[in-house]
Amino acid sequence: MQAEDTENRARTRAEKGAEKGVEKVEGKNVEKGAESSHAESARRAYGLLKEAAAPDRHHLWWAVLWLAIAAGLEVVGPLLGKRLIDEHLLPRVLDWPAMALLLGAVVATGCASTWLRYLQLVRLSGLAMRSVQRLRERVYGHVLRLPMAFFDRAITGQLVSRVTNDTEAVKGLYIQVLFVILDSTIVLAGTILAMAWLDWRLMSLVVALMPCVLLIVWLYQRLSAPAVAKARQLRSDINAQVAESIGGMSVLQANNAQARFAERFSRTNEDQYTQRVAEIRANAWLLRPALDMLNVVLLASVIWLFGQRADGTVLGVAEVGVLYAFISYIARVIEPLIQITMQFSQLQQSVVATARVATLLDEAGAPEHGKGAPDAANETAAPGTPAIDIRHLDFAYVDNQKVLHDLSLQIPQGAFYGIVGHTGSGKSTLLSLLLRYYPAPRGSILMNGVPLDDIGHDAFRASMGLVPQDPFLLAASARDNIDMGRNLPVERIERAARAAHAHDFIMALEDGYDTLLGEGGSRLSSGQKQLIAIARALAGEPRVLMLDEATSRIDSATEQVVQQALDELRGQVTIIAIAHRLSTIRDADRIVVLNHGRIEESGSHDALMRIEGGLYQRLYLLQQLAA
Repeated sequence: MQAEDTENRARTRAEKGAEKGVEKVEGKNVEKGAESSHAESARRAYGLLKEAAAPDRHHLWWAVLWLAIAAGLEVVGPLLGKRLIDEHLLPRVLDWPAMALLLGAVVATGCASTWLRYLQLVRLSGLAMRSVQRLRERVYGHVLRLPMAFFDRAITGQLVSRVTNDTEAVKGLYIQVLFVILDSTIVLAGTILAMAWLDWRLMSLVVALMPCVLLIVWLYQRLSAPAVAKARQLRSDINAQVAESIGGMSVLQANNAQARFAERFSRTNEDQYTQRVAEIRANAWLLRPALDMLNVVLLASVIWLFGQRADGTVLGVAEVGVLYAFISYIARVIEPLIQITMQFSQLQQSVVATARVATLLDEAGAPEHGKGAPDAANETAAPGTPAIDIRHLDFAYVDNQKVLHDLSLQIPQGAFYGIVGHTGSGKSTLLSLLLRYYPAPRGSILMNGVPLDDIGHDAFRASMGLVPQDPFLLAASARDNIDMGRNLPVERIERAARAAHAHDFIMALEDGYDTLLGEGGSRLSSGQKQLIAIARALAGEPRVLMLDEATSRIDSATEQVVQQALDELRGQVTIIAIAHRLSTIRDADRIVVLNHGRIEESGSHDALMRIEGGLYQRLYLLQQLAA
């Protein structure tokens, strides 16, 4: 919608705290990408992930069971090796069939363990893809239900990043982090149990060094969390700048602003690079290298302790077998720890991304309407009931800064009303309230005698048609652009196109109604786009048709076509037209002139022109002089 109330909305956005790096979430300012509490972010992220995966919970439990079996098979390997050493190699009892059986069992258990892990990775990958699909659909559906007030302060590129990049990061959490952490934790637990069964004193030594891993993880979180969060926020800023630049490329080049925009992008890109380097530096210091060092310490400690227990004598056969098993198990202890800690980088990114998605989902959706009277808008009104009845309407985007003041207006059924006024007079604000983009005070606006709040959403939207100043066209066919996903009959689509005087030029296209119009309707002229938008609105067979400066950007010939279409709709549809080009509403039944949120004048064109020095007269004469 054309927002001529620029000053009011700009002030609204500023006072609501919609600054760079800050979002508003249910009245609380939350610093984007660097939440004050990492624990709170993690809690919200895990809660959202749990909800997304809930339908596939049984797959998770089956994965845990089979991974436990795989871990058990892996633990058996060193025990079989110990038996081979103790019973055959050191005593030189070369029972080849028995030795072959032991070696075959080692290979078989290793292969079975690997195969089970592969199957569970496939299982968790399917769980991840389905969870991401559900989460992405939920986020996109929530965005579609957000009130227009949210989009006044939202940045398109960042919203796109939430729906695509941030939800995609969740997949990595399930596939990489969840699988690796589950598998490694189960292997670690099984290995420690096996070590305890062999020699609990040596196991105690290994366990005593494990708090070092917790210290490494804690240090990594402290050092990397801010960098990870900031890097993801800057990635959203990069997306937003690219989308903004591409969307306004003609203006950017016309103002020779390429260098300035490139410099701004370069600064943001450099900041993102700096944060990523800080994250990688934390990874390099605190993940694999630190745990490799711990592996060496553990191995040296176990060998030293065996040496102390030998007391200068040759180790016994049993001791050699235990030593072999322990050295094998140390690798199986350290490697899961390495894998777990190596996933913390991905875990940090996934938690931050999921928390950002949760922040978006926390945004309050548009209020529910009309639970008690869902079809009130479509009921036959009593004779004499106005189509729209506005009663003492006051409205402010910001408290104590009213945009509309005690506005009262009745629009009869089937009437054609025009609303005019200078920039900032409140025209678009009034239209936004009539369309329920913003909540009006209860009882201040009635439709067919029913308060807007008492009309169900579907019934209300079906009864309202909107033709915006900037027509929104899909990269689809002419038919799809008129239908807009409503699955309307072909006859109804063509009837609407004829009523909008769009049928002839559509049929002149190479494939008629099936012709692809290109992105944003790039194959059509501005006037043709507007006629398609009018046809779309009429295809819904609305009871009230609203035009928001629908002729401000079309040529005079197309404007006459629009005027002819409106004349033909008189008496069938109630028409409310906001117009900057006054010739569009010259023949309206009544013209309402707004001035600073108040009705300054009201009447037909001829009546208003007779008001000497009146606001409408001045606006009309100025346009005539400009023409």
